[in-house]
Amino acid sequence: MAGERLTALLRASRGSAGALLRNDQVLLTLFAVAVGIAAAFAAVLFRELIGLFQTGFYGFGHERVASGVAGLDWWHILLAPAAGGLLIGLYLHFFMPGGRPQAVADVIESNALRAGRMSGRAGLGAALVSAASIGCGASVGREGPAVHLGAAIASYMGRRFRLARSSSRTLLGCGVAAAVAASFNAPVAGVFFALEVVIGHYALTAFAPIVIASVAGTIVSRTYFGDVPAFIVPPHEIASFFEFGAFALLGVTAAGAAIIFMRLLLTTQDLVNRTGLPRWVRPVIGGLFVGAIGIAFPEVLGVGYEAMDGALNEHYVLTTLIALALLKMLATAISLGFGFGGGIFSPSLFIGAMVGGAFGIVATIPYPHLSSGHGAYTLVGMGAVSGAVLGAPISTMLIIVELTGDYRLTIAVMVAVVIASLLTRTLSGPSIFHHQLAARGVMVRGGHDVEVLGGMVVSDLSHEEVATVSRDAGLAEVRAALLGANGGVVFVTDGDGALLGSLTLAGLGNAVFAAGAEADFDLARFLDTSRPALRASERVGPVLDSFAGISDGVLPVVKGQGAPILIGQLDEADVMRAYNRALEQLRDEEHGDQGRGSGYLG
Repeated sequence: MAGERLTALLRASRGSAGALLRNDQVLLTLFAVAVGIAAAFAAVLFRELIGLFQTGFYGFGHERVASGVAGLDWWHILLAPAAGGLLIGLYLHFFMPGGRPQAVADVIESNALRAGRMSGRAGLGAALVSAASIGCGASVGREGPAVHLGAAIASYMGRRFRLARSSSRTLLGCGVAAAVAASFNAPVAGVFFALEVVIGHYALTAFAPIVIASVAGTIVSRTYFGDVPAFIVPPHEIASFFEFGAFALLGVTAAGAAIIFMRLLLTTQDLVNRTGLPRWVRPVIGGLFVGAIGIAFPEVLGVGYEAMDGALNEHYVLTTLIALALLKMLATAISLGFGFGGGIFSPSLFIGAMVGGAFGIVATIPYPHLSSGHGAYTLVGMGAVSGAVLGAPISTMLIIVELTGDYRLTIAVMVAVVIASLLTRTLSGPSIFHHQLAARGVMVRGGHDVEVLGGMVVSDLSHEEVATVSRDAGLAEVRAALLGANGGVVFVTDGDGALLGSLTLAGLGNAVFAAGAEADFDLARFLDTSRPALRASERVGPVLDSFAGISDGVLPVVKGQGAPILIGQLDEADVMRAYNRALEQLRDEEHGDQGRGSGYLG
């Protein structure tokens, strides 16, 4: 009897274990651990690769670039970024998909429009280009490329194991969180950066695997680099509550710096594109500009952690802080605009540190006994500018705390970051990533909801029942068409079916009912040619803005490259109904409701 009970118990245990391993959430958790470890090792290797390139270009591999180049000849500092730019330009031209480096904006696009699918080749290529760019002195960050590499690893695993759409996006967030955690030694910030910037929601089905991946990445990073903050800062205490007014004003100043920085980045990119220079030549020219700046101010070369550490420890005077802030903006804009690879986060931290330090010196002058010291303002400025540029206030606040290990200024950082982020979003837009995507014609409204809209095209939702009249139609014919028009809109076409414009009851006004109006009616007087026309192959997401200002919610659908031939109409109500249905299904997937038959494994 005892043997039979033991056999039954073993069978039940094996059945329970099998059921557990077949559970979608358990499988996703196991994938999260694997992705977290892989992404963290990739981030570690990426940092070591930067050191190898830097040794080749400058003769040293440590992070204190400004001190390292102090003993080099001026021509060495000038030509090293240009030589690196030549190698990078040739690699981009011959080997890189799309001929351009990639970073966080591409991860956001992948999540929003392609359900987390990314090119593994582009991921490895982008990491190589970014490592070479930082190693030769380009004024860019290393965290963005690490995030892209971690996301590419996660995407590869999702494709390899044929994960469903919702799981692929969650796994993408796992790769992002692990990369951020490993790069900054900041596991909490890694979680919220992935959720805030990439995933776009906080559902438990995504939150739990991302937390696990971030923890796994942190363990790998701390095992290799040790558990030490990136910056060692002296202790700071808020000297007086009157300082909160100064911190709020610093938030306003940081918003101005963030907007100037973003516009300079985009303007430089646009100007370089207009020159018509071959892509492989651009990094060479940009490298010469950056090298020239680096001769006088070597602090702007590379990531710039040494200069940030100096600002935090109050080593710079006011004029130096202002000069470094302006020159870092210029050097980063040149580096990215001329085709170097790299991230935005470290330059944003650098600019914020210099702006905050300069603001702190000025703010301390009237009432020095009420000031926490300009090193405290440096720390607050780092969070305010970077949070505004990245459009990620929550994760930025956490990153600043975890980077410095100093929790005493948390409230001050929160005040400045929130004000800077709100002002920047209102005056300039959500983030630099959204601007970069918009410059490529990719409109991202927010998180994964775009993927719902982006999967539809106009022809999927339009219908062919359209009320039309010819250009020489009389009033009686127009009246009859209006009575049967869907949405109260009649479209006017020529003899070949080409769209000429539209008529509405509101536009016709009293002309429809006035006595004797038939004799004097001239259709051309009432023809509205301002209504936007949609192509049948267009994606629904980007065209939603076309409905703005169209009170009747009806737009014509056309085909053909020359004269647009009317083939149907798209109703805003149909778009919103389809969007709500798709969004409801997506929400079910996120919260683990797989009732529609779409499991995690495809």
